Amino acid sequence: MIIDCNMHHLPEDLFTNDKIMEGFLTTAPRGFGEIATLETLESGKKHLILEKPQGYHNLDYVEGDYSLEAKLKAMDEAGVDKALLRVPVWQEWLRLDTCKIVNDNAADMCRRSNGRLYANAVLPPWGGKENLYELERCLKELGMVGVQLACHYGQLYLDDEAFKPYLKVLNETGVPVIVHHTPLPVYWQSIYEFTNLRREFGRVVDQATALGRELFSGMFEEFPNLKFIHTMFGGNWFANQNLTTPHASKKNEVLARFDTSEADRIQKYLKNNIYYDMTHPASWGKDQVECAVKVCGADHLLFGSSFPVVYGWMSAGVDFVKQLDITEEQRELIFHGNAERLFRLA
Repeated sequence: MIIDCNMHHLPEDLFTNDKIMEGFLTTAPRGFGEIATLETLESGKKHLILEKPQGYHNLDYVEGDYSLEAKLKAMDEAGVDKALLRVPVWQEWLRLDTCKIVNDNAADMCRRSNGRLYANAVLPPWGGKENLYELERCLKELGMVGVQLACHYGQLYLDDEAFKPYLKVLNETGVPVIVHHTPLPVYWQSIYEFTNLRREFGRVVDQATALGRELFSGMFEEFPNLKFIHTMFGGNWFANQNLTTPHASKKNEVLARFDTSEADRIQKYLKNNIYYDMTHPASWGKDQVECAVKVCGADHLLFGSSFPVVYGWMSAGVDFVKQLDITEEQRELIFHGNAERLFRLA
């Protein structure tokens, strides 16, 4: 069994339904430098672009990539049995009315997939009755198995007070939460000029910042039942967690330059509350992924392809995980065991 926990979803009629396209185009906050445009490629297919700053692409969506047929065909070719749908990045801005359309389409696609697709609910994260009614509808009526958040909204990361009403509800329901990266971190001006820094490293910086703030803010003391699944390996967090939780020196130091009281508390959160989406794992490298398995534990990693950003990432990712020097038990957890447990798919 192979489950892809990171398959991108947009409404299938996004490029043909003017109302839905308008809902996407008008929500990108131009006042914060987010510029959304719709163009037509030489092939005749429509192309939805998000730039920040102007002239620098952060997101590219192409007509036809998000159909049920395209998803199932890619899954069959890669040997993927099931997949979990999520809206790629744009959920940072979508209004409730557009979220409802997105959720309805995702639920319908899941029904038509003959049990191969599951969906995560997307809605504004500010609490409020109407938003929470939509959460209830998604979980109880539409059969969604998880919820997704952006790792920041505007300039606010998820540890901010503004999100507490919503997180309180999520904590009570126990529903798993996908924390998807946003196009760029809050402070992005040093990395935007170079494509790979902007489109890959920028997302890593954003995830690492988000995860670090969640851990050190103590929010999991208040919401101990939250299960956050961070994309991009949590921004390489396997390389950061020991560095950021140093133990006390055995020498008599002149100054206490670091807080050495955090280590046990942070390790508790990493064990109980934090999981990682491997986000097109073949791109990271064998040594790096095996290190992540060793540091984070195979029971905290979920296979995810980010299809259809690059079509080849799904099949390459499956082959890559099959070739890792890990045990078969660890491989089974990554490929399907963790997803089945967290999203209650079994």
